[in-house]
Amino acid sequence: MSDDSNLTTPTQGGDRPAGWRDDWTSGPPVSAVGDRTPPDTLDYPTLTYEVTGRIARITFNRPAHGNAITSDTPRDIAAAVEHADLDPRVHVILLSGRGKGFCGGYDLGMFAERWQDPGADESRRSVHEVGVDGTVLDPMVQATNHNPAGQWDPMVDFAMMSRNGRGFSSLLHANKPVVAKLHGFCIAGGTDIALHCDQIITADDVRIGYPPVRVWGVPSTGLWAHRIGDQRAKRMLFTGDSIDGKTALDWGLAVESAPADRLDEVVEDYVARIAAMPINQLMMVKLALNSALLSQGVATSAMISTVFDGVSRHTREGYAFQTRSATSGFKQAVRERDEPFGDHKKG
Repeated sequence: MSDDSNLTTPTQGGDRPAGWRDDWTSGPPVSAVGDRTPPDTLDYPTLTYEVTGRIARITFNRPAHGNAITSDTPRDIAAAVEHADLDPRVHVILLSGRGKGFCGGYDLGMFAERWQDPGADESRRSVHEVGVDGTVLDPMVQATNHNPAGQWDPMVDFAMMSRNGRGFSSLLHANKPVVAKLHGFCIAGGTDIALHCDQIITADDVRIGYPPVRVWGVPSTGLWAHRIGDQRAKRMLFTGDSIDGKTALDWGLAVESAPADRLDEVVEDYVARIAAMPINQLMMVKLALNSALLSQGVATSAMISTVFDGVSRHTREGYAFQTRSATSGFKQAVRERDEPFGDHKKG
């Protein structure tokens, strides 16, 4: 006769208070044979991944460059999210950045300053599982396509930028909740990433905005109106102005805002509360709530916005900005872009 004393049943724990929380730190077994536990830490070109308890921590790791987005970033995000989704120990994903801020947007100097010499970006290229040489992901291909003296193919631009958007959208489509912790600054492409997260918690003094709408950019993921409504989205994107964390909370962009010196404490408390929930409950709630967001046409907004983002870099003003960046440097061009709005010293 077999010994069934160690077998679990659907009703096990029903005779104990909150029995469903038994052994909550271990999660369900990963494998019945051997140690198949997923890795606790992973390193990517632009970020790090670490699992502590039930929390997967994805942290941008280019602090010397303001965590600026490179061609690696969207693929790194998607890969890290997939690890977290498949790890049965993980209940919640926390996205943050090292250094002075969350993310300062795209590393635009590659295109704005270097179109005259595409080969100058050779050292920036990375090795991926799928080769990028000669494809729309090759920086040389994009730099050539952005040459004001040449012919622009909008679909080469779209093919690259839409893949970036898909990488960022892995945060929205992750099975598990994703919380973004914003400090210092979350600017331009950094907002494309943050707005894909389920919840945003900010420092009171953070700067959030998309100043490239002043020239040479449109938010390619098209999420602003979905997140804060068309009136407030237009208030930001008709001017390129930025808001602080307190305003983000007031406008419903953030779920909480805290003094910078208390941000870590507030975030850790919140993700710990999420981590106390069963994975299946979190997945069901996220799917149910995302269905409302997706029914608003998020995918269509992203497609249209990505096309217009490319167009904005090939207008008369866009070419003038790009040429100015190539001759005087990107920082000087940005300074001249922002001076009329009075916030250039903060950039």
